[in-house]
Amino acid sequence: MNWIQCLSKSIQYIEDHLTDRISIDEISNQAYTSSSHFQLLFHLVFGMTVGEYIRNRRLTLAAFDLLAPGSKIIDVAMRYQYDTQESFSKAFTRFHGFPPSRVQPGKIRIFHPLKINITVQGGFEMSHSFIDEFYWNDLKNQKDELLPDIDKYQRVIKWAIEARKHNPNVFDALTEWILDDSEWTDDKLAENEQILMQGILARFRNQNVQLRAYLKDIEPSGIVNGAVFNALDRFDDELSGRTNYDDLRDVVSKMFTDFSVMRDRKIREQIAGGKTGPLGTYSVDIFGFVNALKECDARVQWTLFMPDAVERLQKGFKVEKFEYMKMPALRFIGKESCECDGLDTVGGLKKLFSILDTMSEYKSGFDYDVLLQHHYGRGVDAERRHCFWGRFMKAGTPVPEGFVYFDFTPQRTEDKIVAGLPFISQFAFAVFSGDMEAMHNSEGYDSNAMYDITRNIILGHDVNIPYPDKYWTAEVFPDGYDNYSTAYMFSVEL
Repeated sequence: MNWIQCLSKSIQYIEDHLTDRISIDEISNQAYTSSSHFQLLFHLVFGMTVGEYIRNRRLTLAAFDLLAPGSKIIDVAMRYQYDTQESFSKAFTRFHGFPPSRVQPGKIRIFHPLKINITVQGGFEMSHSFIDEFYWNDLKNQKDELLPDIDKYQRVIKWAIEARKHNPNVFDALTEWILDDSEWTDDKLAENEQILMQGILARFRNQNVQLRAYLKDIEPSGIVNGAVFNALDRFDDELSGRTNYDDLRDVVSKMFTDFSVMRDRKIREQIAGGKTGPLGTYSVDIFGFVNALKECDARVQWTLFMPDAVERLQKGFKVEKFEYMKMPALRFIGKESCECDGLDTVGGLKKLFSILDTMSEYKSGFDYDVLLQHHYGRGVDAERRHCFWGRFMKAGTPVPEGFVYFDFTPQRTEDKIVAGLPFISQFAFAVFSGDMEAMHNSEGYDSNAMYDITRNIILGHDVNIPYPDKYWTAEVFPDGYDNYSTAYMFSVEL
């Protein structure tokens, strides 16, 4: 009997005994193999564990049973082998997104029986080739190794660094695949559901479970960056269809409830989004579900390796102070840096700041000379960086003739994501001390040392940088524009 027949027979056995107590040994016997080998084969082919499959099928059927007149929750719970009504209700709510008492036709999340036949064998080969491009970890098989906790943690950090190199391009390939109409004909829909829902989303969920357990095991040593658990929580929400993005909530719910909606090109465009490149910095017309997954995957990895990166980047200087600030509404007043206004000279800057000095009644409380930088809410690939010398003043401050201004609000002022002004008056503030040339060094950095370190601390904390729609930074001159800058502001959303 070949592996297709073995798996098919075992799946049918599961389907026939969903209301019975069944063990992995009973199921693997149908495939004439050991339970350990069967579980490995099942996971490799379907991207989920046997237990997950049984749970998903039971909860699907339980929802339909609850729709029957006179149906009682406790009876359905017992039928599908739950020990208590409470445990059933919790599992049901996690799976469907609502409690058993609120089940309604058309709202049920359906997990269909898995099927294999020769006609989709090639599809499975393709899907595994596609899925295996992601840089998966192997922590489950390494958890019990006799290594010091610090070495175990460094192994996780090394994996995170490699995953950050590999995964962005694979997510972009996933976007391309979802947008390729030739891949979404009716005869490929069931196969594609296996690829996306089980092969990718379920496998990421399994990886997160393993990573969380691995990190929890070494957490008492005090070396684990606690922000990683928040990042994993957010990623798990996305992978389970509980998206944090309001604009995506409806379309994601539709896909998880009834995968056949993916026949619709417009639905797939919202799921796929746009390619953002290996650094995630390209501009996209549509921010889709795949973009959300890509961002969450990155956040997990950043929380793991950024703290170490920050330490390595401080060569000859150090971070003296770092804090997050929520300011009231502000107005930045200044001029764009350019030779024509003499702002490339000390004399030109002296003239600019002498005018701002006369406006002391409008001081904001954050009264440093700064060089504000932003891209007008667009990606760095679509809009060059604009630099403006000036100061943050109170909201509504009169603007001197020849100056420009940008308003900042305490939080977003629109329901949906709108790129550009007004920006948000929330930011990280980092103060540096030490070798001036070292902290301004740009060689080997994305921008310069202060910019990179400030950003990387934020990423390590799993704090949101609102790129590109509300992204801005500012080089800060605590001792005035005619001295070195020794601090940095970086837009965040707290």
